[in-house]
Amino acid sequence: MSTVIYSAPVFGPVHSRRLGVSLGINLLPADGKFCTFDCIYCECGYNSQRHPKQKVQTREAVREALEEKLADMKKNGPAPDVLTFAGNGEPTANPHFAEIIDDTLALRDKYFPEAKVSVLSNSTFVRKPEVFAALNKVDNNILKLDTVDIDYIRKVDRPTGHYDLHEIIEGMKAFKGNLIIQTMFLKGKTDKGEDVNNTFDKYVLPWLDVVKQIAPRQVMIYTIDRETPDHFLLKATHEELDRIAALVKEAGIAVSVSY
Repeated sequence: MSTVIYSAPVFGPVHSRRLGVSLGINLLPADGKFCTFDCIYCECGYNSQRHPKQKVQTREAVREALEEKLADMKKNGPAPDVLTFAGNGEPTANPHFAEIIDDTLALRDKYFPEAKVSVLSNSTFVRKPEVFAALNKVDNNILKLDTVDIDYIRKVDRPTGHYDLHEIIEGMKAFKGNLIIQTMFLKGKTDKGEDVNNTFDKYVLPWLDVVKQIAPRQVMIYTIDRETPDHFLLKATHEELDRIAALVKEAGIAVSVSY
């Protein structure tokens, strides 16, 4: 069982495969997971086994912790490449997300104006006007779209409430290219023995058609890298990821691959 839970509003910095030296920002409770997905590959574990008792981080707590850390990094290093909203679940679920983004941009400009601000989101709140506006302000608006097969989404991403795939896709289109799509490719089976290989054309080609319609400025393709709560999942191979990346590149969209 994976047990990575971030107990503070600011953590790291860590070296990210995709983003470089990344200072993490967790807007969710410090004692558990709070997410609108319950992904079988999540490093934070299953929602049911990481149920928090504390509340989400307050705007004030995030701002104070972030300024303290950035001041220390300005004095002692290292300089961050990116300030990344991730942590114990879906960052846009915090009701103060929009205000916290404004605070973070101001602090970034004060201490490390060259650093980027990134948000890793599962896209479930992109239709909320205040979330949409906030995501449009950040440097890297990174939105998840693992597949366009709803049965696969229910099996692997496992939305916890209302989930309308068409609404999610239309919400992504509304950014008019100001987004990065992140897609997890993996193989193996669930703990129930269900196949989860989404590297086949059955999944890749319909996904690619939708990606073309969304027209993001970049696609990030990646595979599992840490312990997962389901125990029989496997990494996609370099060859499989490279093949998919080549299809994205042929479509005229910039693509990065994390193995």
